[in-house]
Amino acid sequence: MLIDTLKDIVGPQGWKQDAADMEPFLSEWRGRARGEALLVVAPQSTEEVAAVVKACAEAGVGIVPQGGNTGLCGGALPSAGQVLLSMSRMNRVRQVDPNDYSITVEAGCILADVQNAAAAHARFFPLSLGAEGTCQIGGNLSTNAGGINVLRYGTARQQVLGLEVVLADGTVWDGLRTVRKDTAGYDLKQLFMGSEGTLGVITAAALRLWPQPAELTTMLAAVESPQHAVELLAQLRGKFGDTVQAFELISGLCLQLVDRHVPDASIRVDSAHPWYVLTDVETPGGAQRIEEAMMAEIESGRLLDVVVAKNAAEAGSFWRMRHALSEAQNPEGSALKHDISVPTGRIAEFVDKSAELVETMAPGARVVAFGHVGDGNLHYDVLQPRDADGTAFLQDGEALTTALYDLAVALGGSFSAEHGVGLYKRRHLERYRAGIEIELMKALKQTLDPHGVLNPGKVI
Repeated sequence: MLIDTLKDIVGPQGWKQDAADMEPFLSEWRGRARGEALLVVAPQSTEEVAAVVKACAEAGVGIVPQGGNTGLCGGALPSAGQVLLSMSRMNRVRQVDPNDYSITVEAGCILADVQNAAAAHARFFPLSLGAEGTCQIGGNLSTNAGGINVLRYGTARQQVLGLEVVLADGTVWDGLRTVRKDTAGYDLKQLFMGSEGTLGVITAAALRLWPQPAELTTMLAAVESPQHAVELLAQLRGKFGDTVQAFELISGLCLQLVDRHVPDASIRVDSAHPWYVLTDVETPGGAQRIEEAMMAEIESGRLLDVVVAKNAAEAGSFWRMRHALSEAQNPEGSALKHDISVPTGRIAEFVDKSAELVETMAPGARVVAFGHVGDGNLHYDVLQPRDADGTAFLQDGEALTTALYDLAVALGGSFSAEHGVGLYKRRHLERYRAGIEIELMKALKQTLDPHGVLNPGKVI
């Protein structure tokens, strides 16, 4: 019997079958959906992962890999009759080589632990997300997560030197090379990043490290419009190059919601301005030059006001506010969540045209817009009108969501910028990537997982 076989593979501490014990693995953290599973298994080695996958493949039973369960697209939730593969016990740092600027970690390592392991060797791992205290690096790579530092360092994909992956039949591909220059054939590791566990199970990764940034200057600046924010970014990059590490656009409503609902994350600034920019700039030798540049921007009219963090604690409070933006929306009722990207130069156009769509299609709804404007990624959430029925608002919101995605794609962007496709956006992938692109994806799936046992029903 498959269940007994899996229990034997992972040992008495590596499985859960009681409904109460499985519940945390089967519920999406926002409460939007709930899964079902035959069994939750948590292997503690690559060999155990391979044995679990092989047993499920031979039984024809679907297996759903899960990291920290912080995803937003339902990609890590199993359905009835499937096995959930938790990577939580595969959480070891295998090696740190500061001279090679590399770190090799298992897929279940918490992102913050990877950052701390690098910092302990005076190195920097730049991937940074609001959920970094609970999300796992395997999940980050499987969804090609972005975060706040993409502008300077790129997405999760750009941080990977090599991977170890269990394939659909239980075979292990060991590609944990840390070499930077390798032109021998196809770059196979790229297949598995962003594939959300549908082509293979990432069990370990060799990651690129960077020098620790010199002194960072953190600033919160008020601007009149997203266009002024884009122009400000262009000016800063022209003057300071790649030392601009993060550049976030935040609407005034966002600050008001944090002040109202997450008081421990509120910051004492005037929240009456329409838009804000939160930015980190590396400033070796002190912040005077960047402060002078910001004063010049105020004189030019691109900036309305600017607050420069006086110390690390104040900088941390600014970022605590930024990471609380999703939490701050919850008490306001239901929301249509969108994770889009457009070319940076067209962000203002998207914001203006999308506001017209919302006003026309959902009168009274409130737009909560924020995101990584430096890489064109905007989290565009539409809150239900006050006193509206939240359930009905979500049920009726599909037309608005499609219109917003149509707009993003028409502007040269994407309907999914950093949260993946999972279950919820699968129909949109088929809408916007139709034709040869979808056919190539299906051909890869058929080649690597011909029996469809890896994360069935997700992505394609």
